[in-house]
Amino acid sequence: MTSAAIESVICDWQRWLSAERRMATNTVKSYEQDVSSFSTFIVGHLGHPTDLSDLTSLSIRDFRAWLTWLSEQGLSPRSRARALSSIRSLFRYLDNVGLGQNPALAALRTPKSDRLVPRPLSKRDAKETITAAGQPTTEPKAWLALRDHALFMLLYGTGMRISEALALTRGDLSGRPEILTITGKGRKQRLVPLLPRVLEAVEMYLAACPYQTHLDSALFLGARGSALNAGVAQRVMRKLRIKLDLSDNVTPHALRHSFATHLLSRGGDLRTIQELLGHSSLASTQRYTEVDGAQMQAVYQAAHPRAKN
Repeated sequence: MTSAAIESVICDWQRWLSAERRMATNTVKSYEQDVSSFSTFIVGHLGHPTDLSDLTSLSIRDFRAWLTWLSEQGLSPRSRARALSSIRSLFRYLDNVGLGQNPALAALRTPKSDRLVPRPLSKRDAKETITAAGQPTTEPKAWLALRDHALFMLLYGTGMRISEALALTRGDLSGRPEILTITGKGRKQRLVPLLPRVLEAVEMYLAACPYQTHLDSALFLGARGSALNAGVAQRVMRKLRIKLDLSDNVTPHALRHSFATHLLSRGGDLRTIQELLGHSSLASTQRYTEVDGAQMQAVYQAAHPRAKN
């Protein structure tokens, strides 16, 4: 087990991540889980309860032994890289508050992993998916189909994350509904245009919604009138995948990938797409150039008469 002093520091670090770094609750929880796993390993690795002096005196071999242990537990290089990022964050905090340093971390290489290339829907599949979402199965629940259609139109038409869309309120559409202010990761705000067809779909859903709401109410509601849960939207998309015989990568988030990829294929500027997506780094947006290039290569291989030789 770790000392009470370390437990106290970890609690302070978590509060710092939330208050100062403005990290999302789920991100802070993931960091805490990584640190808890690290603490478990270090206690067993050293053979005795640990304190702050143990943490600051760990060698690069100790850290490498931990990464090897994570690999033996079945964690992918991407997951190990995330865990290392969590530990580095904790040690940076220790340094910032004057509780010690560990230079070994700076010499430790981050596990390399294959970059995940976004997997968007084709333009045809995106259109068919959104259209199918708007087809009700039973008349009393027809407004739910309008809700799903509006939500998926919004995701595809703006490139929002599902969490950002579900955080919207009725008041966000007041004033200038053609421009939405989105609060994204790190509580950073950005402006995104709302296309007339998207706004029309949202207004049709709101007109059919049976619940009385106010400006602070969630824009998208569940069947019982509470704020819509992301899991419901994911289940709707799973049913559409089966109905339309689509691949397993078709999720609500895939509509965000589709938004970016389809804009890029029509000549959209990378910087503009970066702003619309709310990416802090252009490198994150540049992943979509790989998708577009891969699609062009696939078309070339299928269509060029010399490509099959």
